[in-house]
Amino acid sequence: MQKASPMMWRGIGKTRKKDLATRQSPFMSTTSTTTSPIPIVELRQYELHPSQAREYVQSTANSSFLRASNLPLAFFGYPETGSVPLNTAIHLYHYRGGHSDRLEKRNALAMKDEWKKYLGEVKQCMISQNSGIFVEAGLVNNFEGVSGLEPWVGSALNTGSTGKGIVELRKYQLQLGYDTVPKFLELYSNALPSKLNAIGTHPTTQLITVLVSDIGSLNTVYEIWKHGDRGTCGMAAMDQSRQASRSSIEWKNGIAAIASLSVSFESTVLKPSNFSPLR
Repeated sequence: MQKASPMMWRGIGKTRKKDLATRQSPFMSTTSTTTSPIPIVELRQYELHPSQAREYVQSTANSSFLRASNLPLAFFGYPETGSVPLNTAIHLYHYRGGHSDRLEKRNALAMKDEWKKYLGEVKQCMISQNSGIFVEAGLVNNFEGVSGLEPWVGSALNTGSTGKGIVELRKYQLQLGYDTVPKFLELYSNALPSKLNAIGTHPTTQLITVLVSDIGSLNTVYEIWKHGDRGTCGMAAMDQSRQASRSSIEWKNGIAAIASLSVSFESTVLKPSNFSPLR
């Protein structure tokens, strides 16, 4: 079965706000003839041995600058609760230059002695590794406050406290079919404003991006939300915002329509590491 290209996903789910025209990238148009590479997002998940998870966390924190200064790291953290198994390292990278950019940066890092030493320390801590490639949906940057992952890359290269904030990873596994993802994004983008503007939404709640799978498990869509901050409990903020969205008729109707396209919904609460840019 033929699948739609990343260019198509980037062109779906736009708002009709007139003041957004100057903010759109060349990748937002399905008729664009640009030869520029399409940015990609890599989601990596490493399942850890429970008895060696602490060792992995410590070694990874100690080597965090090496990772963040050589790769476009946007997020690094671990599940607090939800569908992703505990003791799993979750990391996201935004490669502005697409696949060639990813290959170049990863090959360069693999040659560094410090990285080889780090890998030697943590290899025994891991049970399995998984990598998937995604593109950001066209609605990213078209809604006020939805920034995408790129602005977060390199924004917090320090090891300060993450406070009480959390990152929420919401997964939609959609039915097979060429038109399923475009239909989902159309329904989602039409309903999203009512959720973002729902009365009672916690002020720290922010939709960061919407990702569509391109390599890996296809017809998969992820929402990435940020809740809470250094002084505000992320779980409480998430719960407040969820309750607020349930009062929105447009959002409820949109989700009801999306449910008919879906196989499953999953949600995971992630605790950002101290070196994670997104936190």
